Amino acid sequence: MNSIKPIRTEADYDAALAEIHSLMDASLETPEGDRLDILVTLVEAYEAKHWQISPPDPIAAIELRMQQRGLTRRDLEKILGGKSRVSEVLHRKRPLTLEMIRRLHVLWGIPAESLIQPTTRKRRAKRTVAKAA
Repeated sequence: MNSIKPIRTEADYDAALAEIHSLMDASLETPEGDRLDILVTLVEAYEAKHWQISPPDPIAAIELRMQQRGLTRRDLEKILGGKSRVSEVLHRKRPLTLEMIRRLHVLWGIPAESLIQPTTRKRRAKRTVAKAA
């Protein structure tokens, strides 16, 4: 069996993925299974270092959870407190409070890491007014 070396380049990464693919049916507690386990660990470390995925924007996380669970704005009102507050939060005019973040995390299971991210403001398209000729 070839020796295992660190993944330093994209070529090393691609080779490790190809070998992982070939070892996918390896049994646990065999030399092939051990090799698979080590390669997967190396690939995960390489991906975490080079392709770290940031948590989603808090509003995107809320909207995704609502879509996943078939929840409505009315359901969100029970957590955030009223129609106008929900509207302000979803339109990015009001930030989430610590208490809102806690409730969304506990009741809806949204990762706190997503909810504490700064909310990005969506830019409005400029409106043009047609002049009468």
